Amino acid sequence: MFTEILNKLDEETALHNLTPRTCLEYRATVNRFLKVIQKAPSLLTDDDARAYLLAKQQSGIKAQTYNHYHGGIHFFYRYVLRVPWDPDKVPRMKRDIFLPTVLTRAEVFELLNAETDLKYKSMYTLMYSSGLRLSEVIHLHYEDISRKTMLIHVRKSKSRQDRYVILSKAALATLTEYWQKCGKPTGILFPSRWTGDYLSPSSVEQKLRDCVKKTSITKRVTPHSLRHTFATHLMEDGVEIRFIQALLGHRDPRSTEIYLHISNKSLIGVKSPLDTMLEGGAL
Repeated sequence: MFTEILNKLDEETALHNLTPRTCLEYRATVNRFLKVIQKAPSLLTDDDARAYLLAKQQSGIKAQTYNHYHGGIHFFYRYVLRVPWDPDKVPRMKRDIFLPTVLTRAEVFELLNAETDLKYKSMYTLMYSSGLRLSEVIHLHYEDISRKTMLIHVRKSKSRQDRYVILSKAALATLTEYWQKCGKPTGILFPSRWTGDYLSPSSVEQKLRDCVKKTSITKRVTPHSLRHTFATHLMEDGVEIRFIQALLGHRDPRSTEIYLHISNKSLIGVKSPLDTMLEGGAL
């Protein structure tokens, strides 16, 4: 029904060099929006967008999901319809910021030793020791690992920027054992056993959940928890925040500053003004 206008949307997302996943998400979002509003695209106004997004918000969806819908529809209005968009009338939702799950060093050790499958143990080890995202680990190739420089070349970054991250000696030892015992893959480093293609994120997430059940860890652990733990432990070890930002591939330093709130070391030694005021005395 809306094939022609959706094809125009595809052209714009391609011209803006959005990721394939974002292109698909925007198309699906706009398609749902048009089906609900049931108006010719040429007659749409920002009131229609406001009504649709308000209904979504009132349905109880999370702010992150709402903002995904908002982003897709806003892109559609701006670059396909060329219709004015009043950000005060159609705002984004403010998101609640929660501190991420971070493991202790003892918990990391327990988790890594609980995984008996060398492929997944290597992946978890890289996520913790190098701060890699799950998608980045999944898309690693053999040639991305440099024993000579002890660096990993990250090519499939969320921020669309290549970067290098550190390669731990311990992680390299685990990775070498995996490589030698699991077919010596020379293309995709962690191929699917069934297809030979990239692993699906959900399969890795499920394996990690199964691994956590073998441990005494009671926290809700996800692959991203290992990345958060990497950054927090670096902060506690005194590594400057600008270096942590570079290793994580954060464009905005504010994304890295959350680890200041998690790191125990950032709080140790900070004296309460009440204690300073009362030094040598008491209330």
